[in-house]
Amino acid sequence: MTDKTIRLTTAQAIIRYLNAQFIEIDGERVRLCGGGFGIFGHGNVTCLGEALFDVKDTLPLYRGQNEQGMGFAAAAYAKYHLRQRFMFCTASAGPGTSNLMTAAALAHTNRLPMLMLCGDTFLTRLPDPVLQQIEHYGNPAYGLNDGFRAVSRYWDRITHPAQVIQSLPAAIATMLDPADCGPAFIALPQDVQGWAYDYPEALFEEKTHRIRRQTPDPDEIADAAALLRAAERPVIIAGGGVQYSRAVAELTAFAEAHDIPVIETIAGRANLHDTHPLNIGPVGVTGSDSANAVAEAADVILSVGSRLQDFTTGSWTAFAKDARIVSLNAARHDAGKHMSLPVVGDAKLGIAALGTALAGYRAPESWTGFAKEERQKWNAYVAENVKPGNRPNSYAQAVGVVNALCDKRDRVVAAAGGLPAEVTANWRTLDIGTVDVEFGFSCMGYEISGGWGARIAQSEKEPDQDTIVFCGDGSYLLMNSDIYSSVLTQKKMILLVLDNGGFAVINKLQNNTGNQSFNNLFEDTPTIPEAFAVDFVAHAASMGAHAMRADNAAELGAAFKAAKAADKTTVIVMNVDAYDGWTTQGHTWWEVGTPEVSDHQSVREKHAEIEASRAKQRRGV
Repeated sequence: MTDKTIRLTTAQAIIRYLNAQFIEIDGERVRLCGGGFGIFGHGNVTCLGEALFDVKDTLPLYRGQNEQGMGFAAAAYAKYHLRQRFMFCTASAGPGTSNLMTAAALAHTNRLPMLMLCGDTFLTRLPDPVLQQIEHYGNPAYGLNDGFRAVSRYWDRITHPAQVIQSLPAAIATMLDPADCGPAFIALPQDVQGWAYDYPEALFEEKTHRIRRQTPDPDEIADAAALLRAAERPVIIAGGGVQYSRAVAELTAFAEAHDIPVIETIAGRANLHDTHPLNIGPVGVTGSDSANAVAEAADVILSVGSRLQDFTTGSWTAFAKDARIVSLNAARHDAGKHMSLPVVGDAKLGIAALGTALAGYRAPESWTGFAKEERQKWNAYVAENVKPGNRPNSYAQAVGVVNALCDKRDRVVAAAGGLPAEVTANWRTLDIGTVDVEFGFSCMGYEISGGWGARIAQSEKEPDQDTIVFCGDGSYLLMNSDIYSSVLTQKKMILLVLDNGGFAVINKLQNNTGNQSFNNLFEDTPTIPEAFAVDFVAHAASMGAHAMRADNAAELGAAFKAAKAADKTTVIVMNVDAYDGWTTQGHTWWEVGTPEVSDHQSVREKHAEIEASRAKQRRGV
């Protein structure tokens, strides 16, 4: 340690600090921050941009086309790296920053690290009101950036250059904490960015981080083991936290040692290979009949690394009311949900401790046999469901074609709309950790931008593999500009645009609750006098991508093979049926608000039918 100082601006100090941070992953020391995504404006170009210029080789700056897309890309990058590395996003003051809010909410919901370095109004207030400033008459310190408090795990506004010394380490500690992981937001007033300070040189010495593993409390392990040892019908729910803890091998060995069936959440897809005999399938609203049958019959449920959201629990109808839940989670908040017996700690260490405590225990053969039989039935359903020509073009058919032709380490990305359900139910996992279905925030627009971010990460470790994006026409129209980003940066994606003429999955929900189709499909939108089809092929080609149309599953297969051989982003467009193309099995009850009073008999009947299923709902808090 030295008392020497170096005079830097606030912006220069932030970037120099980030550039000196490393992390050890599987014995390899790599830079913690993989770089950033940035769109410059008057709130960040003059100072932060000046600082970033000098590190462009070590902290590469990817220029997105929209700040929301940049945030999605950063989230996908962190997810690929299992939360061990992150990207920053820099946006200008005002609308540039506000565009990041949806992405921040996605990262917060999914517990993903992302650092936001965003411009702010002047601390001195001498030029107020400045361009794009939101004024609050009774609180001049309150502005747009304060809105990010609700969607950030760490929030700060730098009002003096010296604050960087405390703020940056705290932000990074939050992003790397398994329990508190999420986005960090740092507001940077435009004048403060350029103010200088004599920083201690020691602040910028290289530092190697290691992610903490919290050992569970022995008493909690003992209580959990006693409950599991008494179980006659145990099941394991494997969530996304299993992968983030790098505990896939330990969970698999634990299940095998005790012969306990495993069911996966959406975030936990690709914890087990599809062919593993104890993989009983995905659970919940977008799950499988096999997993849901096992969940409903189980007497003890060991949830590992899951926040148990409503699509996993069927709005808490998927399990028997008297079933006991043991929840192993690094986050205390998640471990204690719905009167679970909590085991707070790291998944890898917790599974090992439970395994020791459960030595000699195996689930009854009749129970495990029942689970395996249910999975075989589901396998037969999926095989028929994805078969080309079994009905009009469908999401499931497209999933099946791609699944049969892709490499085992190719990465699949999907989000929002009907595709998360179709991918979750029908995709057969070829290798561990290869599926990214964003359904925590269920955010349209993540698909293409997230695919770009995932491809940036993938190209660092697996450059010969492909990132495959499933996208509906609605999400494509919402946010497609990162096709251009991927072409410009030579980060190839394979994008399948499955066009069903609007928001077909919400139309399905509308119809399933007794309502008539209205304002979801273009053909059912009264304010559209005459709908016409978008030429997605021409649009994608205009952004520099290869683009082609497939009229059926056979043509889709040929197009996908061509895309695999291509050297740049390729977009394949296929129309799918809006009504007859859905996976009809594998669903649990899902609570949605329906009208208690209506002039429409069909709505009243559906309300009564839906409410009747509420009798199964657990009431634990």
